[in-house]
Amino acid sequence: MTRRATLRTTHDDPDIVAAALGPDNTESMHTTIEGDELVTTIERDSTGGLQSTVDDYVVNVTVAQTVIAATRTHTTTNHE
Repeated sequence: MTRRATLRTTHDDPDIVAAALGPDNTESMHTTIEGDELVTTIERDSTGGLQSTVDDYVVNVTVAQTVIAATRTHTTTNHE
């Protein structure tokens, strides 16, 4: 039986976050953008595999959002 999790995260620029996550996504992941939300569905054959993939995805979202925020801060600080 397939296990499935759908994660919804809200971002100022979900297109940028989706692009940052793209290289790390696997065939078991499908991401769409709905307004300001990034919606990712993950399907795995085992609960353990699903948990590992969800954990990795959450870390990747956090890193992407942190890098995007740092880039904006750096860009804003250097151009004012």
